Order: sequence, then C-alpha cells, then structure tokens
Amino acid sequence: MKTLLFTAAAAASLLPVAALAQDGTGQDGGSRRIEPYVGVMGGIHNFDSEANKQGIPPVGYKGRIVEGVAGVNANVAGPLVLGVEGTASKGVSGDIDWEYGVAGRAGIKAGKDSLIFTKVGYKWVNFDALGPNSRDYHGMTYGAGVELSTADMGGSAQSSNIRLRVQADTMGNFHSIRPMAGVVAKF
Repeated sequence: MKTLLFTAAAAASLLPVAALAQDGTGQDGGSRRIEPYVGVMGGIHNFDSEANKQGIPPVGYKGRIVEGVAGVNANVAGPLVLGVEGTASKGVSGDIDWEYGVAGRAGIKAGKDSLIFTKVGYKWVNFDALGPNSRDYHGMTYGAGVELSTADMGGSAQSSNIRLRVQADTMGNFHSIRPMAGVVAKF
C-alpha cells in the first residue's frame, strides 16, 4: 500500500509541471521546452536464478507485464533532453504481480522529433508467485531506449505527438532483463 501511495504522489507532483508546459515555447520559436507525456507499454521481465543484493528469491522468476508511463521532458540545450518519469506495471502472466518505479532520463533528440535516451531510477516489484500480501522487493534500475516519432517514419510534419518506444531495463547489478515496447503520446 505504501508503494501505491508513493507512486500516486509522484504522479500527482507532475501535474503542476504539465500545466506550466501548456504555454511554454523554446528559444527556437516553436518547440516547447517542457513536454509532458503518457504511454502504454508491454514486455517481459526475467530475473536471474541466482541470489542478489535486493533479496529477490533465487528461482528465476519472470512474467509478462503491461505498463503505464507518465513523465515530463525538458529540452535544456540544443538536442539535449532531461526528464523524469514514473511507471506502474501489472503482471498479466507469470510470477510478477505489480511493479512501480521512478527514474530520471537523459536523452538526445534525433531526426525531426525522435529521442535516444538512458535512464536511472528505483523500482519496487511484488511477485504473484509468493502469494497475497507478500513483501515488495526493490532496487536500482538502469535502462536505455529509443522513441521513434511518426514524423521520422516518412511523414512530412516536423514533429508528432505520437512516438513508438522500445527500451530495455535491468534491476540491481544487472540481475534482470526487461525488454519493453509501446506507444507514448506527448503534449
């Protein structure tokens, strides 16, 4: 329950930033300096079969997950983008019940409106396989990915609010692999 409250508070803290972004423009005259976004992704999270510092049970847990993403990017200088995002995932098959996380992002804009990024944050995981009311396991998370704008896929527009996102994350000292893909809409 504490994890749910933390995730809700983190998401709520992004709302004032999103409201301010509605009238912000960048120094190039047209692009926004602050861009809130939301998205839906799906993927698989596979954990090692050996013990690790996070105490995740050494049984090779894995599962398919669906994830909601909400965040804010800030165009700080030229193609450099910094941001923060929160995630909440639900296991749809396998050993994972829920995952929650928050991460900072750094990226470089590429093409007309696409983004190549890295991220570092913290994640909590609850395993369905351990039964109801089991404890959450947690640790640092690291990842990298690409958001491909539809404007860069043959469109004539200079930018698009829709991006296709592909990323891979890991938890702890690279004791898991978490490939994800989905759609992100920026405002």
